[in-house]
Amino acid sequence: QVQPVESGGGLVQAGGFLRLSCAASGNIFRFAGMGWYRQAPGNQRELVASITDGGSTNYADSVKGRFIISRDNAKNTVYLQMNSLKPEDTAVYYCNAHYFGRGRVDFWGQGTQVTVSS
Repeated sequence: QVQPVESGGGLVQAGGFLRLSCAASGNIFRFAGMGWYRQAPGNQRELVASITDGGSTNYADSVKGRFIISRDNAKNTVYLQMNSLKPEDTAVYYCNAHYFGRGRVDFWGQGTQVTVSS
């Protein structure tokens, strides 16, 4: 079984930065895609950024130019460098890893809290 494990969340002042990491250990050689989602209280979970095994990236409009996603395929690890953080970035951030078998198969981390104070 695969279990993504996040680290790197915490409390930071507006304008600061954090780096999230997620290692997806298990019996999957390589994930087709890895990414980060977030969920703030009262809101639905939303995509923040994703990256394919070929390195193609996708970002939510709200984080473009501030966040950078990267991955290490050999380690099945994905990173999210978050710069110029804003209070509205406050949320629980979830790591996602997925592959395609007969359909898409998703694995989720337990979430890490990011709090940005004003």
